[in-house]
Amino acid sequence: MSAKRRLPETIAHVRITRQSWQHGFLEGEVSAGEFEWHFQWHFRRGELAVKPSQGRALIKEPLGRFLEQQDYQLEPGGDYAFTIRAEL
Repeated sequence: MSAKRRLPETIAHVRITRQSWQHGFLEGEVSAGEFEWHFQWHFRRGELAVKPSQGRALIKEPLGRFLEQQDYQLEPGGDYAFTIRAEL
C-alpha cells in the first residue's frame, strides 16, 4: 500500500480595499508565497484584472473562483484567505 502524496498548498491572503455594488466591482490585494498582486474584479462583466504580471498565471484562476464563491460576503477592510493547490 503506497502512501498518498499530498499536493503542495499555499495560503493566499485577500484584502478588499474598495467595493461598489452600483458600479459592479471589487478591488483589493492578494498575496501568496513571495508574491503580491492588486486586483479589480468587474463581476457584472465577469472580468478579473490582476497586476503585476509576474506570477499572475498562478493566482488568477483560483482568485476568480474564490471571488465568485464569496462575492456577497466580501467587504472593504475585510481580510480573507483561501488555499491554492500549488507551491508559490
